[in-house]
Amino acid sequence: MAVALTPRQRHALLILIVAIVGVRLLSLAAYPLMDPTEARYGEIARKMLETGNWVMPQFDYGVPFWGKPPLSTWLSAATMAVLGSNEFAARLPSLLLLLGCGALVYALGAQRAGRDAALWASAIFATTGLVFVAAGAVMTDPALTLGTTLSMAGFWIAIDGEEKSRRPAGAAFFAGLAVGLLAKGPIAVVLTLAPIGAWTLWTRQWRAVWTRIPWLIGGVLTVAVVVPWYLAAERATPGFLEYFFVGEHWKRFTQPGWTGDLYGAAHARPRGLIWLLWLGVALPWSAVAVAWLARAAFTRRDELRALVSERWALYFVLWAVTPMAFFTVSGNVLPTYVLPGLPALALLVGDRWRPSAAAGTHRLGTPVRNALATGAVLCTGLVAAVVFLHHRAETELSHKALLRTYAAARVDAGERLFYLVQQPVSAQFYSAGKAAKLADVAALAPYLEDAPRDFLAVRERDLAKLPAPMQARLAPMGSFGEYRLFRELPRTSADGTAAPMR
Repeated sequence: MAVALTPRQRHALLILIVAIVGVRLLSLAAYPLMDPTEARYGEIARKMLETGNWVMPQFDYGVPFWGKPPLSTWLSAATMAVLGSNEFAARLPSLLLLLGCGALVYALGAQRAGRDAALWASAIFATTGLVFVAAGAVMTDPALTLGTTLSMAGFWIAIDGEEKSRRPAGAAFFAGLAVGLLAKGPIAVVLTLAPIGAWTLWTRQWRAVWTRIPWLIGGVLTVAVVVPWYLAAERATPGFLEYFFVGEHWKRFTQPGWTGDLYGAAHARPRGLIWLLWLGVALPWSAVAVAWLARAAFTRRDELRALVSERWALYFVLWAVTPMAFFTVSGNVLPTYVLPGLPALALLVGDRWRPSAAAGTHRLGTPVRNALATGAVLCTGLVAAVVFLHHRAETELSHKALLRTYAAARVDAGERLFYLVQQPVSAQFYSAGKAAKLADVAALAPYLEDAPRDFLAVRERDLAKLPAPMQARLAPMGSFGEYRLFRELPRTSADGTAAPMR
């Protein structure tokens, strides 16, 4: 049964989607890049633009970042080249990538049951918690999700669509694989081919799958697009391929708390936790899906059986659950790992929980009201967080406020900022790479003896490492989370007056 919206429902959903996109767009620059992950990806993109090294992203100057392929970095660096090195430019690609996913959700919904169904599924996708958050964060997952969504949509339209649409859909399938491989690597192939393979086995659509997808030429073109970067990266930084394929794509997921991570700590989690993470980050629609399944299991088992007997439903169920199924056995998971399955969840929920037009044109109906309420909560929550938590975000979750204080107090371009022992990545981003890290107190001593009056940022726990005479040379400028900022005092002569700087 197709979705049939009333004019009022249609108008309300359109306003909802436009409002969410607008709020997300306007908020991209409203809060700082957060340490550690978001600031790290933003700084990697800034370094790419600054150094002109577009082959291998850099974790630090001269230190390659082997953790992810460069597509997301390329996009953020490109927007920074146009809009400047700021939060808006760094985050804009994530919003645009997820808008692309939303457009594909609309196309699949329209093919399934018309424009009203497409609009309803798009509204569900836009109001899914993780989608809303990811659209305003610097991360690699939106690019991966666009790749997998493009492949899954292309495959389905090539198999089930009209004859005229099959060739471009087949091309889209392989284009999505290329995007995913350049966004996150082989996981894109797994998240795409696993549900497709299971669906083909179950439905026995061997002939259609073999004849309607241009496997040979599409595979060759995908390899031609993707492999050159992998080879260039290995040639530029030998050892990349082994670390990326063996470390990042095997040991990270099979060894809880994997210690070989070059860029932080692996995220050790109980196996199977990914399902609970999905339930939380896909709210409210994960709860709707669970409630629908529970009700169908007890009172409408024919609807439950339709999920595996109906080709369309089975395809989207497999697509939706594959990220959780794959990461169930992983000891290292993050909530963002479920993102590639959320477009399918939106289409499934939209198909199984439909707005009703039977109540007349003056009522919205429960599904639409819930979507509007969810959108209101998400937008209001974001605005409230920006207003009430802005100071905390700048001082405790980022070093933007500390860098702003340093820039305002500096009277000479030669006055430098040093971090003792530990330096957050956001300090690199907001200083344009100029803030330096000192390994220990001995490395600080020469800078207290030279001419410029420098600044020092140090964690509270490391203050005790500074000898008393050295602490006497530092004037406090303020506290920023666990860090304190100091300014070097001028040296004094024996009579107590300030000695001339040498």
